[in-house]
Amino acid sequence: MDDAFNDLAETSIFERHRGLLFSIAYRMLGSVTDAEDALQDAFIRWQRASEADVRSPKAFLVTIVSRLCINHLQSARAQRETYVGEWLPEPLVTDPGSDVSRIAQVDESVSMAVLLLLERLTPAERAVFLLGEIFDYTHAEIAAMLDLSEANCRQLLKRARQTERRAIKFPRVNLDRGILRFRGFSPTR
Repeated sequence: MDDAFNDLAETSIFERHRGLLFSIAYRMLGSVTDAEDALQDAFIRWQRASEADVRSPKAFLVTIVSRLCINHLQSARAQRETYVGEWLPEPLVTDPGSDVSRIAQVDESVSMAVLLLLERLTPAERAVFLLGEIFDYTHAEIAAMLDLSEANCRQLLKRARQTERRAIKFPRVNLDRGILRFRGFSPTR
């Protein structure tokens, strides 16, 4: 009976943080399926962890998910290098009966542009960027989660921000016969 109570408590703690964990995994991996797989692996590791290993359940779970995503990205990056064409992240599809305001929040925070930007980062840069910029973890917390030094986390975040700035380019606008033309766009009539 005591084991059943512990299992229920562990499941309850995991479910309380599931939304945060899914957000991290989806933003890092760009795929709902891969994010769910990461959560499933994290849940198994969570159940196997001893109480002595866990000081903060939230930090422990975020650490597990972040590391699983980094490992997946390092292996997936090699697979995508052979992909023909430009890789696009999988859009997040919601149930028809879902809460509309929640869907709008998810749509806003996980836009295709952000996912494409994240794809340009290395797995470690992506993890540091998401945990620091999106989820407001400190450099010390990120360093502990990813088993890096604080200085390394700062450098990775700096590189990620530089990549972000280079990626944001506004289209050049030219006046051509009274028509606004964007570079690379040619209206057909």
